[in-house]
Amino acid sequence: MSPTRRARKAGPGPRRAAGSRYRDLREQALAANLEIPRQGLAIYTFGNASAFDPALGAMAIKPSGVAYADLSARDMVVVDLEGKVVEGTLNPSSDTRTHLVLYRAFAGRGVAGIVHTHSTHATGWAQAGLPLPIYGTTHADFLAEDVPCTAVMDAAAVAGDYEAETGRQILEAFGGRDPLHVPMVLVAGHGPFTWGKDAAAAVYHAAVLEQLAHMAFVTRTLAPGAPRLPPHLISRHYERKHGRHATYGQAGPGERR
Repeated sequence: MSPTRRARKAGPGPRRAAGSRYRDLREQALAANLEIPRQGLAIYTFGNASAFDPALGAMAIKPSGVAYADLSARDMVVVDLEGKVVEGTLNPSSDTRTHLVLYRAFAGRGVAGIVHTHSTHATGWAQAGLPLPIYGTTHADFLAEDVPCTAVMDAAAVAGDYEAETGRQILEAFGGRDPLHVPMVLVAGHGPFTWGKDAAAAVYHAAVLEQLAHMAFVTRTLAPGAPRLPPHLISRHYERKHGRHATYGQAGPGERR
């Protein structure tokens, strides 16, 4: 057993109950968390994933400081939208308040899963404080614009509720974008956050983001002055996958593939 398995307990309070109504939610969170290292998006205890159920008004999230290899569904910590632990005995992820800020803003728009990683190339762009430019059609197959990057957090925000401020920074950078059309962001100096209609979609977007970031890094390295993809190519590739008359794959029109 990894030394990180001995995470601090949350202390007296809610525990796991047999036949819990949160069982499916914890299973979804576990599956997404296990996919993070499987896709090479994090090592050791880096990163986290959560699953949200709007009917229950709660999310299940990875416990703080527990290695992925040691995780089980019963370890997932269930937290309500106010941050109160409603089921579980371990401390939730240190990024819990960031997830909660995003769910409060995005859940009504169909977001039910969030992932945070420190994947190499996406984090590199975040550390450089740069949005991820749309250089090619692979990017345009998923997004019709650059991946946004937040501003660097100022000292006053860091001294306050740092994790909640991270969520607010993401919302400020996001503006009026549809979170399901742009399911990813780079937090300057920190790393990527992604989301989706469920936790599985959120981790899928994390893997896509890392691949796009790697491709963009190679492009800029080989050709520092490489132009963005022309609008007509962006539109063509995005619309054939996500438009009203999408032709890609077997899903229905407009459904993300």
